[in-house]
Amino acid sequence: MQGKKCVLRSIAAAVLGVTYIGGAQAQSSVTLFGVLDGGLLYTNKTLDATTGGNAGKQLGLVDGQSYFSQFGLIGTEDLGGGYKAKFKLMSGFSFANGGFDHCNGNLFGCEAWVAVDGALGQLKLGLQYSPFFTAIYDSDPRGLSLFGSGAVMLVDNVGGTGVFNANAVSYTSPVVAGLQASVMYAFGGVAGNFQAGRQYSASVKYQLGGLSIISSIYDGNGGGTIQTAIPTTVQYEGRMLGVGYQFGALTAKVSFVNYKVAGSFNNNVYGGGVSWYVMPTLDLNGGVWVTSDRNQSSNRSTLVAFGANYLLSKATSLYGQVGVVNNHGKMNTGLSLSGALYGVEGTTVGAVVGIRHTF
Repeated sequence: MQGKKCVLRSIAAAVLGVTYIGGAQAQSSVTLFGVLDGGLLYTNKTLDATTGGNAGKQLGLVDGQSYFSQFGLIGTEDLGGGYKAKFKLMSGFSFANGGFDHCNGNLFGCEAWVAVDGALGQLKLGLQYSPFFTAIYDSDPRGLSLFGSGAVMLVDNVGGTGVFNANAVSYTSPVVAGLQASVMYAFGGVAGNFQAGRQYSASVKYQLGGLSIISSIYDGNGGGTIQTAIPTTVQYEGRMLGVGYQFGALTAKVSFVNYKVAGSFNNNVYGGGVSWYVMPTLDLNGGVWVTSDRNQSSNRSTLVAFGANYLLSKATSLYGQVGVVNNHGKMNTGLSLSGALYGVEGTTVGAVVGIRHTF
């Protein structure tokens, strides 16, 4: 899986930007949103893609060390009776060079969907995140930061598969007695062969006060007609369980994720950590992730990361992060989706400082 370009992580917050409200439809709106995120990344070891060995230290400007840079449009129309029509188009890019980056490599390769939302739930059609991915996001103590989080293991194992799902139809139920379920089915697009490229996912979440429990599955077949620059059709099975609890300003989360890639590895990832808002403008967080290959126990890694995020305003924040990863056997866990997705045998230390602006 070496040579894959990094993809992203995390689901971006849609923040108020430029809004157009049509005169004929006063309850319809289209909102422009985006994120610019970049930082200076240092690692004391770097993977040599040709030899598999250590290419030495690195220091450079990279895009997206907290979130990935993006822009897009969100639209909504009130249909009456408590129902709304919605759409979303989102594109990833590199603010370091201005080119397309992250997501699946297409113009709107992050999300491109239309939905109907109401009291009976939400029905969504188009390119979208899977319930499996959103469950991993919900269970990550560092919000799936692109540096030092469960996002590294996800992308290291299966690329963008299960994150960016094309030709997909999904349904998310309303919350009933603290329970909410979501299912998704993505068509492979091959006439006469419904199994080629077929992907499906489901999740169930329970919320009671500060306690949250979420479980999810993912199953994807190879083949199909979907061709993207970033791999999104890796054949694998995914299983996860996550538990979180919020104690006022402190939130603790633990999770278990299994990635079983056909004809390759069967990795278990055990993760956990905390996020603490010391003050409304300062968040301190940390986590640890241990990965083991069930097919060969000598392949294992441990990733530890800590971060601080300081809000200069509602739209702009500064952050710093440090991480250590230790690889044994053939495990190649890296520190960051941008610039250090894969690591080398032994211990690698890294750090990043950056700035993020939303609009």
